[in-house]
Amino acid sequence: MSVISENSIIPTFTYPPLIIAATITFLVLIYLLSTKPRPVYLIDFICYRPPSHLRVSMANFAEHLEIYSIQPRDTIDFQVKMAEKSGIGNESAFPLSLHRIPLDNSLPFSRQETETVLFTAVDQILDKHKVNPKSIDILITNCSIFCPTPSISSTVINKFGFRSNVKSFSLSGMGCGAGLVAVGLAKDLLKVSKNSLALVLSMEAVTPSGYNGNIKSMLLANALFRMGGVAVLLSNKKQDQSRAKYKLKYLFRTHMGSDDRAYQSVYQQSDDTGEVGVSLSRSLLHVAANALKMNITELGPRVLPISEMFLYLKSVVRCKFLNRERGGEIYVPDFKKAFEHFCIHAGGRAVIDAVEGRLRLSREDGEASRMTLYRFGNTSSSSVWYELAYLEAKGRVKNGDRVWQIGFGSGFKCNSAVWECVSELDSDLRNAWSDCIDSYPVEIPHVADH
Repeated sequence: MSVISENSIIPTFTYPPLIIAATITFLVLIYLLSTKPRPVYLIDFICYRPPSHLRVSMANFAEHLEIYSIQPRDTIDFQVKMAEKSGIGNESAFPLSLHRIPLDNSLPFSRQETETVLFTAVDQILDKHKVNPKSIDILITNCSIFCPTPSISSTVINKFGFRSNVKSFSLSGMGCGAGLVAVGLAKDLLKVSKNSLALVLSMEAVTPSGYNGNIKSMLLANALFRMGGVAVLLSNKKQDQSRAKYKLKYLFRTHMGSDDRAYQSVYQQSDDTGEVGVSLSRSLLHVAANALKMNITELGPRVLPISEMFLYLKSVVRCKFLNRERGGEIYVPDFKKAFEHFCIHAGGRAVIDAVEGRLRLSREDGEASRMTLYRFGNTSSSSVWYELAYLEAKGRVKNGDRVWQIGFGSGFKCNSAVWECVSELDSDLRNAWSDCIDSYPVEIPHVADH
């Protein structure tokens, strides 16, 4: 055994402080780069455009109710009146099932509508960008009312032949806000999945959604909802940055489900005769306003300039502490200093009016939402994409512009997605608006003509 005595000379190594500092800096940079969230790019989206033979004018809507409806006269008149005041024009569409006399809301027709919308949108977006279905890594579908077995995502996988290890999800029961929920899920999955493509499909099946009873709060949906859907292609691949249209900057979700009034504001139920429908309560607009306020509380500090935040905080202090007895109005930040474009869920004329008023937006800021409602009706979770398509077709979205999509849905939810345009968009490229964009905007009458 060899022993090193305490008098032995053991060599020691010393490093200059500069080398140590450089090494530490290098390791920290490696760590930060490896943990930095991967950007989510929106390569493209395709909105389904219903064929002209599926259009339902106000005259058709009223006539159909007259011919097939088993409802009493006052119920028919109420639905026609709501449709006339809805802000929906004569070119929105119903699925084939609702053009039949009598209408057929059976399972086969519900499947037919779903497959028609989604298969068309998926086929177009894959063909446009030469994407092999087997290269899709994540598939998310959302449809609130229609939830078949096998799932809608399985139906798409079967039709297009996706890989056996594709990560697939079908969301249901989440209402008109589900489209941005699906984008949020895709974002989270792309964070942990390297070099992946995600396909998000959003729609609402109108076929099984109709209500044949006499409760007015449940009849509103008959007058508002129309056929539509969208396919959205997302990626976190670095090489897709050059062909992407947008980059996702923020996505915030607000859920008011712990409040009973909010939870029941959009509620599927059956009436005394057993007829099932979705009730839209009188408190819906108030609930939506509160949800938007909470959502903005989280979004605002991340997007607003410091000057706007200062004015807001100053007004809060003044109203709550200095002028407590006299009260006062809290300053509403100017969100036009944070965004160039707004896509407000086209849930109805009253919804768009309420959000415009709450955010102090101009009529021009809400133009895309009003025109979408007029041309396509309330297409539920896909409406914010028809609105973005409108802005693109008008040639208004420029490189560097920021877009705020605002979605509302049952539960009650308010969701915000902020996109930054990262390319020069070609307004000549065809989308769902291409055949009629030169005719818009139009003046929408308060009461539609038959």
